[in-house]
Order: sequence, then C-alpha cells, then structure tokens
Amino acid sequence: MNFIDSLYKLWQSSGFASIDGKQLVMLAVAVFLIYLAIAKQFEPLLLLPIAFGMLITNLPLTGLHKEPVFELLNGHLVTKEPGGLFYYLYQGVELDIYPPLIFLGVGAMTDFGPLIANPSSILMGAGAQFGVFFTYVCALLLGFNASEASSIGIIGGADGPTAIYLTSKLAPHLLGPIAVAAYSYMALVPLIQPPIMKALTTKAERTVRMGQLRKVSKKEKIIFPIIVTVVVTLLLPSIASLIGMLMLGNLFRESCVVDRLSDTAQNALINIITIFLGVTVGATAKAEIFLKPQTLAIIALGMVAFAISTAAGVIIGKIMYKLSGGKVNPLIGSAGVSAVPMAARVSQVVGQKEDPGNFLLMHAMGPNVAGVIGTAIAAGVLLTLFGV
Repeated sequence: MNFIDSLYKLWQSSGFASIDGKQLVMLAVAVFLIYLAIAKQFEPLLLLPIAFGMLITNLPLTGLHKEPVFELLNGHLVTKEPGGLFYYLYQGVELDIYPPLIFLGVGAMTDFGPLIANPSSILMGAGAQFGVFFTYVCALLLGFNASEASSIGIIGGADGPTAIYLTSKLAPHLLGPIAVAAYSYMALVPLIQPPIMKALTTKAERTVRMGQLRKVSKKEKIIFPIIVTVVVTLLLPSIASLIGMLMLGNLFRESCVVDRLSDTAQNALINIITIFLGVTVGATAKAEIFLKPQTLAIIALGMVAFAISTAAGVIIGKIMYKLSGGKVNPLIGSAGVSAVPMAARVSQVVGQKEDPGNFLLMHAMGPNVAGVIGTAIAAGVLLTLFGV
C-alpha cells in the first residue's frame, strides 16, 4: 500500500468522511447551547453537560452508544465485546435510577419552610400544572396517543427528572427529545418566563411588597416530609421513589443529625448524578432521531406546556392578589413550575427590576416547592391512568 492509499484509507476511516448534513446541524445547535451556558450563563450546570453530550453524540463512528455483545461460554454468559460509555451511563435513565437520586439532592438543598409558612402557595404550584394537562390535550389532537401525550405534557412542569421518569415508563421511544426539551426549557427559564410574567401583570402588581413569612418551627419541618411521603405515596404509589427520595433528602436537612449525609446528598452526589444525567440526556439528541417532524412537534408542544404553566401560575397569583386585597405579588405565581430554585430567582429578579428594594425570593420558594410536589403528583396521575 503506497502513501496515497494509506492517506485515503485513513480519511475513509475518519469521522470527517462520514459526517452528514443533519449531524452538522446538530453540532451547530450544540455549540449554540454551549455558548448560552458559558457566555450568557443560562443555568450552566444543566445546559453545559447537555450541550456537550449533544455535541459528542453527533460525531460519527465514536461507538459511544454501542451495545455489549455477549456469548455463551461453558454454560456462562460472558462479555465478548464491551458496550460504549453512553450505553452504560444510559442505564441510569432507563432503570429509573438517576431521577430519584436527583430528587434526594433537591430535597436536601431545599427549605420547605416558605411552603409550610404559607400553605396557600400550594394553589400556585397546583395552578402551574394546568400547562401539563392543557398540552396533553393538544398532543392528543395532533395525533399522539395517550401515553405519548402524557410524556409530552409533563414538560410543562419544568422538571427534568420527573419528565424522564414518566417518559421512561410511558413512552421510552420519545425519551430523547422529551428529555432534551425538558432540560433545555429548565435551563432557559430566565429567558422564557420574564416576558410572560410582564405581559400578564401590571406595574402596580409587580411592585407589591409582601409581608415577612412567619417563623416555621423545627418540629414542623421534620413532620412535613414524613406526612407528605405517607399521604402522597398512599394516594399515588407509582411515584413513591420520587416523593420518597425528595422527602428523605429534606429530612436529612431538617433533622440536623445526619450532616454528613445531607452534605453528600446536596453536593457530591447530586453533582455526580447531574453530570451523568446531563451528558446522557444530551447524548440522546442524535440527528437521525432529533431532526424529525415528530420531534419538532414535541419541542413546540413543550414550549407551549411551559408557557401555559408559567401563565397559569401568574394568573392564580393575580387571583390571590385580588382576594388578599393586594397583599400577594402575582410574580411569585410563575415559580409554581418545578424548576427549583431557578423559577423563584426569576420572580425575584423581575420584581427587583420594578422595585430594587423588593425581596420576593422566599415568598416565591413556597410556590416553587409546591410545584416540585405538584409536578410529581401530576406525573403519578398520568402514570396511574395510562401506565401498564
């Protein structure tokens, strides 16, 4: 073999000779998302691993998704060829391991006190689930079946782990686009929510200063996760792993007797799982799967779901503003989606643009926590109705 033939063979075996137009489109999308994560800092902890996973999965000939090959040898099943990295990482998604562990970390990081101090926040968290069921109906009208429509609708809760959990059970063939849509919209909360919030509220409503929340006792904070676990699990056993891990993480936090476990759950563990889940979710966005009319419809419906959920939360906030005689700032209603604490921070930022001395963060955390629980409950309802 001469030098030219060697070069030609090397070229033919490279990814440059195999890459196609669709993969180039996906690479451009991935680079754009990386730009948003780094330059614009749109939730980089989520968006950066997702975008990089999307980048590397659309490079040809990597073998990262290759399934292992087994053979029977002397009566024992042995591995003939190992699988690719993403094949193994994806098992955490497929076997519903990552979502409950993420919930464990979220519970350990989250103060449920604002929700306990202001139980009416539950109404805003519940109202934000309207987008889930509205989009479910829209998806049915567009030809998706009930299981697929349920998985698409849950994007409106802005809760990536719950979306993955539900979709892996009801519509695993749609897991890639739904997971990417759910996590992308979570990461883009600071971009998507403010225009909706401003469009639905007046300046007077946005400048309402809410009174200080009452102090919640340690006993209340310890009892709350136990009661929620028992009640929700008895009502919807199908989401026991999500609710159970969420409340266990919170019990770690509030009991103050397992600081090492609490610290691990809210730092090392959730960081590791976020890397695995983010890269794996991004790696599901292959060009041949992602660039289809059905996928584009899912992305569009996901945006509708998220927008309607945000709007519904704000509208419930406006109703509470009226009923309370102007004591509730409707902006906190947008935090009724499940993106903790991103959505609560957006309420704070939008409120301070109108009144720099206004502090809405803790008030917004009430609907935000209610949204986490509410989205899990919505997923449980859909799973109970349409699961096998």
